[in-house]
Amino acid sequence: MFSIWKKELGQFFSSFTGYIAIFLFLIVNGIFLFLFPDSSILDSGYASLDKFFELSPWILLFLVPALCMRAFADEFRTGTFEILKTRPLTSWQIILGKYFSVLVIIFFAIIPTILYVVTIKILSTTGTIDSGGISGSYIGLFFLAAVFAGISICCSSFTSNAIVAFFISCLFCLLLYFGFNELSKLEIFRGSADYYLQMLGIDFHYKSISRGVVDSRDIIYFISVIFLFLLITAKNIKVK
Repeated sequence: MFSIWKKELGQFFSSFTGYIAIFLFLIVNGIFLFLFPDSSILDSGYASLDKFFELSPWILLFLVPALCMRAFADEFRTGTFEILKTRPLTSWQIILGKYFSVLVIIFFAIIPTILYVVTIKILSTTGTIDSGGISGSYIGLFFLAAVFAGISICCSSFTSNAIVAFFISCLFCLLLYFGFNELSKLEIFRGSADYYLQMLGIDFHYKSISRGVVDSRDIIYFISVIFLFLLITAKNIKVK
């Protein structure tokens, strides 16, 4: 697994994919959060990073599939997956090597945003911020990205076309993030199954953990969804 992880990271950074992903995440967030009046945290009047944590899922919804779209699609297209299968590696070692390499890129993209926390704290009139809420939001944001990565790698294992993998990944990430919440708003589910439908969506658990209370049920949900999509990936590549 370590050899796959190392190879994938090497490819990300040797082709500047990793650097571009980190740069885009930071620059897009920076533009919306500090330059655009409607979304600027400087104009909100509150020492809060709520707008950052509301915006970031939208950016990650496209950024993570872009990072993962070539994970298996390029292997199938170029024929290198057949070579990969001859190595003394299990399907899970291959999958986890690719998966954890994406998590490293995501981690390095999120870490510099700690500067936003420092900035808000300095600009705050009291010099204090809601550290608990912000910490919970960061944990939720990382798990959110980790789920998107699991979904995207799974989608990449179904096609040899990276562009197709990207669009399918974006669609599934969007549906799992917003779909259940929107479905729960239908009149037929109101007052009966609406709450349970919301619980199936990522948005429900992301908002829950962003309140600053790290609930084990939210963590179990994220890990379960990740495991489900990686399990589907493992089953899929075994028949390739």
